[in-house]
Amino acid sequence: MFPKPDKPGEDMNAMPCGDASGVLPSCAPLAVPYVPFQQMGSQKYDHGEALENGTLFPGLNLPFKLKAKAANIPMTPLTELQALEFVLVELGLYLDTHQDDAQAMELYRQYAALEKEGRARYESLYGPVTQTATAQSKTWAWLKDPWPWNYQEGGDK
Repeated sequence: MFPKPDKPGEDMNAMPCGDASGVLPSCAPLAVPYVPFQQMGSQKYDHGEALENGTLFPGLNLPFKLKAKAANIPMTPLTELQALEFVLVELGLYLDTHQDDAQAMELYRQYAALEKEGRARYESLYGPVTQTATAQSKTWAWLKDPWPWNYQEGGDK
């Protein structure tokens, strides 16, 4: 039913499965939900692919059937900002369990800088995205139309 180790005493977990398969503990019972263990140095999607797939890590991209089709997601300035924020959340969750991954921490810093720059650029063109962003304004600008999600592709209302 399951492949047997080539050598006596060899642990199946020691065999590399690749990013797409992860590592399954030998004691894992069948029909129990399982998420592969994230390995340090795992491959990563770019921020657009991460938002499309619902994960930054290809190794955690499980084959769900009802995911959004990338062609149906318009690439707008707001979508770009959402993708950058999504990657920050994903990297933050990864770093919660992999504090010693210096490469991931550096990537987090880079995306944080990109998100900060992107948010400033977006808000200068379209207005605040969150209520707290209005604290930088001279007046309360939160409830003025149009809201960020009311813009259609191309920036027109």
